[in-house]
Amino acid sequence: MMVQKISVLGSTGSIGTQTLDVARKLHLQVTALSAHSSIELLEEQIREFHPALAVVFDEARAAQLKVNIADTDTKVLAGMDGLLEICHDDSELLVNSVVGMVGLAPTLEAIAAKKHIAFANKETLVAGGALVMNAVKENGVKLLPVDSEHSAIFQCLQAAPPDKKLKKILLTASGGPFFGKTADELKDVTVEQALHHPNWDMGAKITIDSATMMNKGLEIIEAAWLFDTSPDDIEVVVHRESIIHSMIEFVDHSILAQLGVPDMRIPIQYAITYPERVPSLVPEIDWKTLSQMTFYSADEHTFKCLAACKRAMKKGGLYPAVANGANEVANRLFRDRRISFLEIGELVTAAVDTLNVGAATCLDDVLNADRLAREFVFQSIQ
Repeated sequence: MMVQKISVLGSTGSIGTQTLDVARKLHLQVTALSAHSSIELLEEQIREFHPALAVVFDEARAAQLKVNIADTDTKVLAGMDGLLEICHDDSELLVNSVVGMVGLAPTLEAIAAKKHIAFANKETLVAGGALVMNAVKENGVKLLPVDSEHSAIFQCLQAAPPDKKLKKILLTASGGPFFGKTADELKDVTVEQALHHPNWDMGAKITIDSATMMNKGLEIIEAAWLFDTSPDDIEVVVHRESIIHSMIEFVDHSILAQLGVPDMRIPIQYAITYPERVPSLVPEIDWKTLSQMTFYSADEHTFKCLAACKRAMKKGGLYPAVANGANEVANRLFRDRRISFLEIGELVTAAVDTLNVGAATCLDDVLNADRLAREFVFQSIQ
């Protein structure tokens, strides 16, 4: 039976607001909401959905929100302690759509509290894959992907035989705004150009990750953990139209694909209603106007982040956490106009190749590797 109560981490972001679109349509009870600092939109959401709890990561903004909604019954908390408290509310499903490493600890906390997770927070599995997957098995909860690519793979696997007989996963990529460009052509690209995605409306960090193809590197790591697959058996295919969201190929070379218009409310709704399907807010594909679908190989030479993530996953242990931490800082530095676009890939590559880290045995190990990667990037640009 479909869940009736959900809590949403990152409710003011792109995935969070679209999750609330789905919740509104399905008449779900929203028990908790969180934002980093966007209290104006969060206040609107609180007044519409009446959650028992709201969390603002920024403590000063949390204090202001508490004043602003004093006339409501919603309790306001701040910081990581607040996020962790959401994990113990009475919702059946936690939607984790925060951006960055901040999402890992709440994911582990919610799993330990026997709560099912719908996650769009790539860093959860990239940095803490072993910890998260072990916790999922130990607690018997569902980890349901919201990213369009991983949802597509997950949906295709529902049609696979029990023994699967998979040969590979075909992970599609839009190619971002700089598809087909050479490194020389990318030397002087601006933040504004990098933020102009051809198909998807996403937050700034994720849009830059798409431009560098770091997002696809993160998704390879994520898919390897989620579907218990070697990164060598995951192939990235650039599909400019973003109609096919990913595919699986069987040993007989037969391929299953999941298609849909590029709208995140499809995978969000499937994660919430799984295993059921219900009518969607999203329009159908108009086959009469879909004139072509194109496919290309990914350029790992120009887009160095993709190759760096593959290497991090093969090195194993905490190296994916290093790649992720280095990218979070480099991405921010580019958006702050302190480094060039191409330096993002160079810094992520250098961190993976230079730092010496071990295995991930606990959350502190992951957080320490993340800290080392961030320090490495800052030291490298000074």
